[in-house]
Amino acid sequence: MDKNQFTTPLLDALLKYARSSPSRFHVPGHGGGKGAPPDLAAALGGAVFSMDVTELPGLDDLNSPSGVIARAQELASRAFGADRSFFLANGTTLGLQALLLAVGQPGDKLILPRNSHRSIIGGLILAGIEPIFLTPTVVPGFNFAAGVPVANIGRALADHPGVCALLCIHPTYYGTTGNTAGASIMARAAGIPLLADEAHGSHLYFHPQYPPGALEAGSDAAVQSMHKTGGSLTQSSILHIKGPLLDGHRVFSALKLIQTSSPSYILMASLDAARRQLAVRGNDLLQEVLEVSGEVRYRLSAISGIEVFGARYLDGDGVFDYDPSRLVVRVSGAGIQGYLAAQWLAGQGIFVELADRDNIVLVLGPGIDREDCRILVRAVGDLAAREGLGRALTPTPEIPCAGAAVKLREAWFAPSRPVRLGDSAGRVAGEWVAVYPPGIPVLIPGEEITTDMVNYLVEARETGARFQGPDNPALDFIRVLE
Repeated sequence: MDKNQFTTPLLDALLKYARSSPSRFHVPGHGGGKGAPPDLAAALGGAVFSMDVTELPGLDDLNSPSGVIARAQELASRAFGADRSFFLANGTTLGLQALLLAVGQPGDKLILPRNSHRSIIGGLILAGIEPIFLTPTVVPGFNFAAGVPVANIGRALADHPGVCALLCIHPTYYGTTGNTAGASIMARAAGIPLLADEAHGSHLYFHPQYPPGALEAGSDAAVQSMHKTGGSLTQSSILHIKGPLLDGHRVFSALKLIQTSSPSYILMASLDAARRQLAVRGNDLLQEVLEVSGEVRYRLSAISGIEVFGARYLDGDGVFDYDPSRLVVRVSGAGIQGYLAAQWLAGQGIFVELADRDNIVLVLGPGIDREDCRILVRAVGDLAAREGLGRALTPTPEIPCAGAAVKLREAWFAPSRPVRLGDSAGRVAGEWVAVYPPGIPVLIPGEEITTDMVNYLVEARETGARFQGPDNPALDFIRVLE
């Protein structure tokens, strides 16, 4: 192992400054905690405020790194096998949008799966790039979207020569990966970069029994939410690039254009520390997670009507592999809606990552507690016995396909007005609508609102789904183009 991976240059410099008892005549205005709200200071502790600083001598500058931040980013590149890495203080959203600004220009086209995160839709609007959406494989029974079959990617590349890039999700929110290596071969043959939304996959590089990371599978760029599975603080992410198909200068220029000019040093230091932990101890930590997840998977599967997604659902293409530490638990087989299951468990003090109509999704990371897992299994057993109908729910309706009637960027800037959801069929959407989590838009600006889409959204609303995007969060109204 590279001995430098044991070091944390940014964290060490930040701690050194905080311990020097400096006279603070700089922002932030809380003066190292002396002017912080007392209740907040009591809750967080003084150490947090002492490390909350700005660009000072010895602490480098994220938007022009040449010192400790540059060294910390270089260590991240080595740990993940990238050519260049960039710390992000605005989350993976920032990194994905910067990549889109870097690979194309207004009027270009990009091939991507329809189950892409809303941040990518925002990036397309910013860059003026037109999407070519591909329909992903839907996993039978569990009814969640996975990857796009490679043959469909090949047809799209043949039908749309001259696209600026191909984008994949590796892994999805549900922990599955598509055939990213196969997609990479096709992208290289077309001379375009493969971009990976790897928000949920920063841990994949550090244990051989997990799927390979996106960079290992051949992607030219990957953006990771290190806080989701890597151990850093919420909102901290890393963008990696690898190979000759991406211009590093243009990527960095895009980051400097849209990233905050006041990045949190606490977030950046957490990236430095999390990288060290993964590089030094990742294999051992993830091995323990594997053992715990295997036990939980076995015990949950023994409950009548409950099923956990596993290897038998892999198809070698759209559902190519899966992250064993992410448990997709189908509760609809016991006659329980996933939304209601999540609410019931929350009432017992048990909080899951995601719920949809059929499933709840559990994320098991290095911080998982075995006793918490036992409590979870007992609770799910009680839930199935008390609330289950004893028969499976009717099949989940498929998400209707929405066709573009107006270009995305044009629709975003066009005048719009609210109408009742029930009266919106036949009109053109003026806003995006996503069920959250995972934040995947089922409707985006410029797409026609069909009767099937109205019915789908009404049912989602009635089953307790939460929405992001619309001005009216309850979705009684939806904005349509004038």
